[in-house]
Formats: sequence, C-alpha cells, structure tokens
Amino acid sequence: MTNLSLQVSDIAHVIQLSVAPVFLVTGIGAMLSVLSFRLSRAVDRARVLEDYLPTLTDEQRIAGIHRELCILSLRTRLINWSITLCTASALLICLVIMVLFVGAVVGLNIATPIAALFILSMAALISSLLIFLKEIQLATANLRIGPHEA
Repeated sequence: MTNLSLQVSDIAHVIQLSVAPVFLVTGIGAMLSVLSFRLSRAVDRARVLEDYLPTLTDEQRIAGIHRELCILSLRTRLINWSITLCTASALLICLVIMVLFVGAVVGLNIATPIAALFILSMAALISSLLIFLKEIQLATANLRIGPHEA
C-alpha cells in the first residue's frame, strides 16, 4: 500500500509540475489563433486584389496593386514561419510534459532533457514573436488610411 501511495504522490507532483507548461501551451494556442486570423486576412485581401487586377487599365494603379500583392506575399510568408515556429514551440512544451510523466513512471533523471526541450521551446517562441513583430511592422509601414488618388 505504501508503494501505491508513493506512486500516486509522485504522479500528483508531476501534475503540479506540468500545470505551468499547460498554461504556456494555452497561451501559444491563443497566439496561433491570432496568426491564423492575420494569415486569412492577408490571403483574402490578395484574392480581392488579384480579382480586381484584370479590370484595370491604368498602369499606375496596376503597378500599385502589384506592389501591394508583393507585400502581401511577404507578409503571408512571415506569418507562415511564425505559425510554424509557434507550433514547434507548443509541440516542444508537450514533449516537456510527456518527459515529466515518463521520467516519473520510469524513475529516470530527466532534468537535462527537460531543460533542453524547454530552452528549444522558448527559442522557437521568441523567434516566432520576432517574426510576428516584423510582419506587423511591414503591415503598418504599408498602411494607407484616408482618400487615395485616382
């Protein structure tokens, strides 16, 4: 009976240790939602511009639309990289949680793998956020508000 109590106690401790990473995965999920929304908006805008392009005859407007399409293409690539890195970060955090449980069950010293996985996860998340920041800067640098010349 003591061995079973000790095992339940160990598992309860692992659950306590895994709570913070679970909250981190939740935050990353929210970030992925924002990124997905931005990606869909950029793709939708590009489709509208591509549909509008054949109706134009003015070379300046055509050049302006091509410029905007190039910017949208770059933005979607940046968002895609950010989504990829954010997802990798979430997967690494899930591995941290899994290794915590495997280590508790098997009785291994898992400090080094846990630290390595967490560091990799944070590196991926930081990279994702930096790329996201670059995409935001690109979007706002090319923002046009107000009346446009014909």
